Amino acid sequence: MEIVIVADRDAVGEVAAGAIADLVSAKPDALVGVATGSSPLPVYASLARRVAAGELDVSRTRVCQLDEYVGLPTGHPESYRAVIEREVLTPLGLTTDSFLGPDGAADDLPAACADYERVLREAGGVDLQLLGIGSDGHIGFNEPCSSFSSRTRVKTLTQRTRLDNARFFGSLDEVPWHVVTQGIATISDARHLVLVATGESKAEAIALTVEGPLAAVTPASALQLHPHATVIVDEAAASRLKHADYFRSTFAAKPTWQKL
Repeated sequence: MEIVIVADRDAVGEVAAGAIADLVSAKPDALVGVATGSSPLPVYASLARRVAAGELDVSRTRVCQLDEYVGLPTGHPESYRAVIEREVLTPLGLTTDSFLGPDGAADDLPAACADYERVLREAGGVDLQLLGIGSDGHIGFNEPCSSFSSRTRVKTLTQRTRLDNARFFGSLDEVPWHVVTQGIATISDARHLVLVATGESKAEAIALTVEGPLAAVTPASALQLHPHATVIVDEAAASRLKHADYFRSTFAAKPTWQKL
């Protein structure tokens, strides 16, 4: 796992977007997994700037969804499909034809989960999966104590996650209890994992993910097992890392030819 510590939120976005831009330049039809929430927004803003400036061509890039709420009506502005269309597809000039996602409104949710696993396999697998992290260490909606071998499935949200996400809804009562999420094993199938986090509120989760024990109670610690995982954080999110100085020095000494 490579740990990259940068000054602030905007720098996190630039570094992560650079990794995605390098991938797309080398593989124009790459399948990029995207995440919702606040942390990835600077990444999407940086990518949109590069596209608008003619520095990056994403016309053949495909995008896939990490998770989705269960039970929201079609077109609900806080469904993750709507969020991704608003924050990723439209700013990058992509159409829904380039988009893959699970169906959180399916009558048969287990079948929809199995279908999404099949769709990802048939698409050739995810080349790069962008991840945020919950304050309790969850990735996707894999809440604490999720199995490291889990695949796409229905999960029940913790009250902490519902409280964290209530800011996107009118009230806590409007936040769904259930979601469809890629499992930890599904996420780990991606060839490159890029986790971004900013702010003091994520510092404990980052410390447990990077330096804590490999434990299901911190689902993001599964990144320790991945052959190509990158964690990009600002100074605030890195504030509880015991080995922060080492991480800074290794990144500063990184060979110029070596990409993230």
